[in-house]
Amino acid sequence: MSKAIPLVYEEYGLATNPAVIILHGFFASSRNWRSIARNLADDYHVYLLDMRNHGESPHIQEMDYPSMAADIELFLDSQHLSKANIVGHSMGGKVAMWLALTQPERINKLIVVDIAPVSYRHSFDNLIRALQQLPLEQLNNRKQADSLLSSAIPESSFRQFLLQNLALKEGKYVWRIDLDIFARTADNIIAFSDTEGLNAYQDKVLFLAGETSHYIDQDSVKTLFPEAEIKTIAKAGHWLHAEQPEAFCDIVNDFLIE
Repeated sequence: MSKAIPLVYEEYGLATNPAVIILHGFFASSRNWRSIARNLADDYHVYLLDMRNHGESPHIQEMDYPSMAADIELFLDSQHLSKANIVGHSMGGKVAMWLALTQPERINKLIVVDIAPVSYRHSFDNLIRALQQLPLEQLNNRKQADSLLSSAIPESSFRQFLLQNLALKEGKYVWRIDLDIFARTADNIIAFSDTEGLNAYQDKVLFLAGETSHYIDQDSVKTLFPEAEIKTIAKAGHWLHAEQPEAFCDIVNDFLIE
């Protein structure tokens, strides 16, 4: 396992409020959660973290759930937090679950968003290859990049999400993310680390699912998180926090104040 690394983060709300740490998904960053953070900031001190190899955080060759959970432990220590409320979406949800299973004393309330503690069968290979093949040196604007990706990635909103990782530096477009690292470690993200020998997490957990998404497997959730409550947000898919932000924040707030 690689050494834990310090993560870049944004923070919202008063430092005297209870801490909520939000962990984003694969290809995302803290910026995708700013509106949610502002919504929660009246009552909580919200930290939006850029996970390793994402956003402005350092690029490092190792990327798996034990390593990323170690980054969260280091972050908690750096903020002098013995424990915190943690919200994790997709990849971030798996990081949060691994932390809960291995260091349960560091978690106050846990919210896992549209993911389960299982290995999935899909692949990111074609997606990463499409991004790698984008001719950055020929790009004049983002619209051009969007057009070039449209055949490989038909869904416009998903292309826009991915293109948030494209940055203009010194007049040239570059990726904020290291696509070679992503290609090499994507299988770790699809998987979930071996839980044999770990005790189930005994505290309450909220699992939030999108109505049209199929990522949450109830049996695997209940095996490792027997006190889990699973709720579904209507008219939402995997990005339920972006598709139904009000419903999302209402449910999160209700769970945090229980």
